[in-house]
Amino acid sequence: MVHIRDLALPDFPLLLAPMEDVSDPPFRAVCKANGADLMYTEFISSEGLIRDAAKSRKKLDVFDYERPIGIQLFGSDVDTMGECARISTLAGPDLIDINYGCPVKQVACRGAGAALLRDIPKMVQMTSAVVKATHLPVTVKTRLGWDENTLNVEEVAERLQDIGIEALTVHGRTRVQMYKGDADWRLIAKIKENPRIKIPIFGNGDIDSPEKALEYKNRYGVDGIMIGRASIGYPWIFREIKHFVATGEKLAPPTVEERVAMCRMHFEKSIEWKGERSGILEMRRHYAQYFRGLEGAKQWRMRLVDTYSVDEVHAILAEISAAEPVLVG
Repeated sequence: MVHIRDLALPDFPLLLAPMEDVSDPPFRAVCKANGADLMYTEFISSEGLIRDAAKSRKKLDVFDYERPIGIQLFGSDVDTMGECARISTLAGPDLIDINYGCPVKQVACRGAGAALLRDIPKMVQMTSAVVKATHLPVTVKTRLGWDENTLNVEEVAERLQDIGIEALTVHGRTRVQMYKGDADWRLIAKIKENPRIKIPIFGNGDIDSPEKALEYKNRYGVDGIMIGRASIGYPWIFREIKHFVATGEKLAPPTVEERVAMCRMHFEKSIEWKGERSGILEMRRHYAQYFRGLEGAKQWRMRLVDTYSVDEVHAILAEISAAEPVLVG
């Protein structure tokens, strides 16, 4: 088993990446149903939480069926991050995670997320403040470095372990790369091979198939992997990887009935958590992925994104199931 302090995960756990406007409770529910071992909230702005912004407060919602679940925080002020760790602890997660990896301008250019890779002393100070502010395990997600000239994640791993973090996830790109090019896991492997490193090391970046998951497990020796974009509209990626790693055999892709049932579950959770109008609107970004590759998928999607009626969404999903469209790509 893999341990994050007293939190026991199975061998080679699969983690759901925190993704803004994606990994909310409805999405986490379908990923958990398909085998995600550890999940995280969308990342939460420490400044927004301190201001008691409704959107930030709403992201603190965690549910027992999601466990184990971590709340992820980001910010640029050391004291504010410590205070937000205390607030987040009261929400009852299993751990607190710090985002030192988000590359988008709105975050990094304000001194948060991946920006801290250019100021390791401040990163250490901020992490220490969070560790001291909570009794929960603290973990970190970061990148290889700011750019190719500052690949400092090995130093980051040692220094953050020394001040008390209990697991580290590394995305195999620099901030400058954003999400372009191929993720490079070689530095992630070097961290894992470092005899000083005792905490679990999880790899992230480009895992989009069971074959790649097993290949990277064997090649880079990580304790587990974090999956992000590949799970959007395809939560079955978790069960497929688990089965392939355990048996070497590929599972059949989800049937039309399974796709409709999972989409329906996601939709119902979205209505339950967000309310009818917001639940309908925000679910629209997921339909294309749920029905990707099915014959007639475009017409189904266009109808789904054009309606404001809960009953009509259910009716269209029933039509898709009854039509039994074939997989064409």
